[in-house]
Amino acid sequence: MGLIGLTIISTFMVIAIVAPYVAPYNPFVSDASALYAPPSMQHFLGTNDAGEDVFSELLYAAKISLIVGFTAAFVSTCLGLLVGMLSGYYGGKLDAVVMRVTDIFLTLPTIVLLIVLVAYIGPGLQNIIFAISILGWTGTARSIRSQVMSMKERPYVEASHAIGASNFTIMFGEILPNIMPLVLANGILAVVGAILSEAGLSFLGLGDPTQKSWGEMLYYAETRGAFINGAWWWIAAPGICIVLVALGFTLVGQALDEVFNPRVRTMR
Repeated sequence: MGLIGLTIISTFMVIAIVAPYVAPYNPFVSDASALYAPPSMQHFLGTNDAGEDVFSELLYAAKISLIVGFTAAFVSTCLGLLVGMLSGYYGGKLDAVVMRVTDIFLTLPTIVLLIVLVAYIGPGLQNIIFAISILGWTGTARSIRSQVMSMKERPYVEASHAIGASNFTIMFGEILPNIMPLVLANGILAVVGAILSEAGLSFLGLGDPTQKSWGEMLYYAETRGAFINGAWWWIAAPGICIVLVALGFTLVGQALDEVFNPRVRTMR
């Protein structure tokens, strides 16, 4: 399953890179003579209400959706890692305060917070990445905290204390390498959440109208009457891509969890 997921991800990454060179049409150029054209040899996935080629749109949109996914996941995972390590290592009042803040974020519906935050700071790609990043660290922080609390009691950490190693050296030189598999698994699964969040926000009209993304395609399909006009290809194409990419990252994340987590491997 992990190899299948990796194949799916690699395919979409290649598509995102080569899109400008293989797209049969410029997705930003309208063609008034081909409005709502159904799938054909000329337009593989038909056209939209402006005569733009949906297949070309789909190829260009892969880049934006993956950029948002990887960037937001990277930032949120780094934040979660830092917060989780500090909270788990130092404990005490710091841990109590950080975990209460984390609990508050975890109990609130993330999509609602994202909508409110993006609506306040303004629509746009950078704002979406910022919002997803600062709201997506909580799950990673809680996972890392529990692992760090376990690791800091290990003999090698006590030995580092005995020879006078600093807290910074112990955290990032001794503990961090041992929890990197967990960080990697969390980061991969965070990409799924980021891509789905971007799609949801763009679908609600909070995306960047100057960029092509799968969520933006669904937004325009919904607002410009794709359902009414029977343009199912305009709706199905980006929806299937979102599902496939999410499936790919989920499969890879689960495979890594099975490899690095002996308890999961035993249960299977």
